[in-house]
Amino acid sequence: QVQLVESGGGLVQTGGSLRLSCVASGMIFSIDAMGWYRQAPGKQRELVASITSGGSTTYADSVKDRFTISRDNAKNTVYLQMNSLKPEDTAVYYCQMFLRTTYDVRTWSNYWGQGTQVTVSS
Repeated sequence: QVQLVESGGGLVQTGGSLRLSCVASGMIFSIDAMGWYRQAPGKQRELVASITSGGSTTYADSVKDRFTISRDNAKNTVYLQMNSLKPEDTAVYYCQMFLRTTYDVRTWSNYWGQGTQVTVSS
């Protein structure tokens, strides 16, 4: 079994900062890409940022220059530093990891956290 647990969400004023963390635990052989998604009420889930095993990053246009994704492979952890937060960043944030649980390449699969609420007040 694999579990992803997010933390770091909360309520912050416009212009403030938050740092999200997501730790993977359980039977993990290796992790490839990691990412953060978000879903606002009435909207589809969207990709916020992703990072490859080699450290290459991608960002949604709406968060470029404000958010930074990073990872600690030794800790099976991905982070999202969010600065200059805006009310439109309000959403439930989910972490995602593409990992395999054994040496068998057929065990590669996507795993998701339960989500953490981020609310930015105006």
